[in-house]
Amino acid sequence: MSTLTVAPGGLDVRPGPDARPGSAARPGSAAQPGSPAAPAQAEPRGARLRSRDELHEIALAGAAELGDAPTEEIVDWAARTFALPAVAVASSMANAVLPHVVSQRLPGVDVVFLDTGYHFDETLRTRDEVAAKLNVRIVDVRPEQSVAEQDATFGAELYRRDPGLCCRLRKVLPLERTLARYEAWFTGLRRSDSTRRSTTPVVQWDERHGLVKINPLAAWSTDRLMEYAAEHAVPVNPLLAVGYLSIGCAPCTRPVADGEDPRAGRWAGLAKTECGIHL
Repeated sequence: MSTLTVAPGGLDVRPGPDARPGSAARPGSAAQPGSPAAPAQAEPRGARLRSRDELHEIALAGAAELGDAPTEEIVDWAARTFALPAVAVASSMANAVLPHVVSQRLPGVDVVFLDTGYHFDETLRTRDEVAAKLNVRIVDVRPEQSVAEQDATFGAELYRRDPGLCCRLRKVLPLERTLARYEAWFTGLRRSDSTRRSTTPVVQWDERHGLVKINPLAAWSTDRLMEYAAEHAVPVNPLLAVGYLSIGCAPCTRPVADGEDPRAGRWAGLAKTECGIHL
């Protein structure tokens, strides 16, 4: 399917996978940061037709109706409630289980990928595989500044000195601009991810972004996730096989030891545990 890029000037469309060069020499090698978006034809996406108050009521009604319903019922409800292109799927490309689940009922759905400029090569290749194999539209969302431009403004390696600001500039703000186009978004949040996420509902009101947030995998374990991926031949980031159980930007992610919290490899050694998207 097609690959799109949300740049500061709008949404660009590129047919086919967004192939990017990268080293495959070893697991966990970081891609070259700061690659500019390729020139492309602009095409607006998203269709926010209902007001914030209307969407709020839909979220409350959905949460009451669904409770802890099975994943298929949650996605069916979303497909009845929201028409394309008013809904999007967020994916970090650790695996493509969520895009696959949603695309069975919403074929051609937008899959939002935050292309921070700091991703592992394996993550970018997983994104390209998803674009080639699944019936979805990959939406590459990029920050206002390239990595080189950010270094010039704030100094090199901002992620070491102020990881919160780096995440805000490269993830939080670009996502906020993109979600303003939509009425609802699917996330891969799971209760088993961390204590903070242990009470994640299947449908909720996203006050920060002003839209409906749908978490159809909230009750899934990691084993169930991997079993689904194997059964349906869903693309999986190869870094998972070498201990990277939660995958973010290369400079801020390490593999975890057996028995360690899956998210312990994110911002290791810092008090920070979330990038800010789901706070």
